[in-house]
Amino acid sequence: MHGYKFTDPVRAYIQRVTDPALLHRDAVVVDAHHDILLLVTRAREAGAGSAFGSRWTRELREGGVNVQVLPVFIEDEYAEEGALRAALKMVEHLHREVEENPDDLALCLTGADIDAALAAGKLALLLSFEGCEPIGRDVELLATFARLGLRLCALTWNRRTALADGSDHDATGAGLTREGRAAIAELERLGVLVDVTHLSHAGVAEVLEMATKPVIASHSNARVLCDTARNLSDEELRGIATTGGVIGVNFFPGFVHPTDRSPERLVDHIEHIASVAGVDHVGLGPDFIKDYFDEVPPHRPILTGQVDDVNATLDGLAYVTELPSLTPQLLARFSEEDVRKILGDNFLRVFRQTLGRTAGEPAAVV
Repeated sequence: MHGYKFTDPVRAYIQRVTDPALLHRDAVVVDAHHDILLLVTRAREAGAGSAFGSRWTRELREGGVNVQVLPVFIEDEYAEEGALRAALKMVEHLHREVEENPDDLALCLTGADIDAALAAGKLALLLSFEGCEPIGRDVELLATFARLGLRLCALTWNRRTALADGSDHDATGAGLTREGRAAIAELERLGVLVDVTHLSHAGVAEVLEMATKPVIASHSNARVLCDTARNLSDEELRGIATTGGVIGVNFFPGFVHPTDRSPERLVDHIEHIASVAGVDHVGLGPDFIKDYFDEVPPHRPILTGQVDDVNATLDGLAYVTELPSLTPQLLARFSEEDVRKILGDNFLRVFRQTLGRTAGEPAAVV
C-alpha cells in the first residue's frame, strides 16, 4: 500500500479508530443519569451564582458529554411534606441556569430540540424524576411538570411511593398501585419516557406488560453479573429491548462487582446486556455519585442498606471528566459503529422517537 492516498473520510475513520479520544469527541455522548441538579441547587442557594457557568459546563465538555439527563432526586429530609417544594426549587434553578447560559445550554423537550442543540454546539439538557415523591397520588401533576420540562420519569427511588414499591421493598412482591398504573398511561400520553430503574421487580414486570412506547432503565446493570435488587434480570433486559428501549449501565461499584473495581468489569455488563438485549439497547447511565458525596456529609442515609462505602468508585471512572477513558475499553470489544451506539446513539434514537410536547407547552429553549 506504499504511496496509496486515503480519501479524507477514510483518513478520518482511521484516525478515530486508532485514537479513541478522537472517536469519543466525535461521537454523541449521552449521560442518562447524573445528580447535578442537587449540587446546582446547593450552590445557588449558597449564593455561588451559576453552577453550570462556573463548573458543570466545563466538566461535562471535558468528559465529552453532549446530552445530559438531570434527575430531580428528593433527599430523605424532604421525602414527605417537603418533596413538592424541593422539586420545584430544583426545576426553577435549572431554568435559571439555562437562561443565564444561553450560548452553552439548552433545555430540550423533543428530539428535534436535542438535534438543534447539538447543531448549535450546546449541551442538551433533559429533566427527569428519580422517584415521584413530588406528586404524591396526584397523577395529574405529571402534566404540570411536563410543561416545566419533565421528559423522563422513574416512579420510585429505593423507597415506596404512592405509585409503586422501590427496590428496597422488592421482597414484598408488590408492584404498581392503582395510581401507579394511571401514571404509566399518563406519562405515555405526555411523551415522557418511563424509567424502571429503582423500581421493584414486580413493578418492572407490570410496566413492561402495560407499555406501548419505549421503556428505559436509566442507570441499572445486569443482575446475573452482580446479584443486587438494583440490577435487572435477563428477562427484564429483553423486555426493555422489546419495547424499543435502552438500559444505561451504572458505574457505581456496588452494582458492578462485589470486589473488582476495574473498568473491565463495567464493560462486562455492557457486553452482557448487548448479548441478551441487543447492542441497540445499551447505553450509559454513569451515576457519578462521588460528586454528591464530595460535598454532602457521608452520614446521610442516601444509600442505606445498599452499599457499605459511599465513596467507592471504579478505577479511573470517578467523575464525568474521566469518561473518555471508557472508550478504549469499549473499542477493545466492540466495533466503532457499536461504540457510537453505546456512547449515545441508542438513547438519542429513543429520545427522537418518544419525547414530545403536550398542548400549550412553551417552545423549547435552544
